[in-house]
Amino acid sequence: MTRYDLAIFDLDGTLSDSFPWFLRVINTMADRHGFKRITEHEIPAFRDMTSREIVTALAVPAWRLPLIARDMRRMKTAHLADIPLFPGIITMLDTLRTGGIRLAMVSSDSESNVRRALGPAAAFFSCYACGASLFGKAGKFRQVQQRLGIDPQRILCIGDEVRDGEAARKAGFDFGAVNWGYASITALARLPPVLTFTDPDDLVRKLLRNAPEPRAAES
Repeated sequence: MTRYDLAIFDLDGTLSDSFPWFLRVINTMADRHGFKRITEHEIPAFRDMTSREIVTALAVPAWRLPLIARDMRRMKTAHLADIPLFPGIITMLDTLRTGGIRLAMVSSDSESNVRRALGPAAAFFSCYACGASLFGKAGKFRQVQQRLGIDPQRILCIGDEVRDGEAARKAGFDFGAVNWGYASITALARLPPVLTFTDPDDLVRKLLRNAPEPRAAES
């Protein structure tokens, strides 16, 4: 048996390689909304920070955060074709579901955007909890658990940011951290995660024993 029956994934930085796109647009957002620009040499330091620390370092006006999020979502919608999935993601997802682990998606982005980003792999997911929520990401994790009726001890939330881990802990679920996304392993180690993954193949190896051969082909 696998240790987990359900893997709840984040999208950006976990399945989709959106960080390069984020870096291309962040200074446009800074000029538009009146916070500090990011220089190239600052990027490694920001990857070691939590979301709250980044907001403080960039002097982002708190009252503008909803406006910034709205603008970022709108800009991302227009550029989804420029944001690919990481190599190996489709095969990883198909191998997990073939091996008996159900998949769910929790994202602050819209479900339509998430499905477009995933392409054919969108059909692999049993449940979506997307968009803004008054109860935050932890609330969405619980919503997925209630919809699917999975034992909380058999759920793993998988993401690439400290806030993903914090939300999983608040919801009462285990957290697995990928080290190919936004936050550095140094930042993620503060939680700490139950599992860390170096690449999609490593994730499959750690979640499945005697994993079946993947059926999906990467494009």
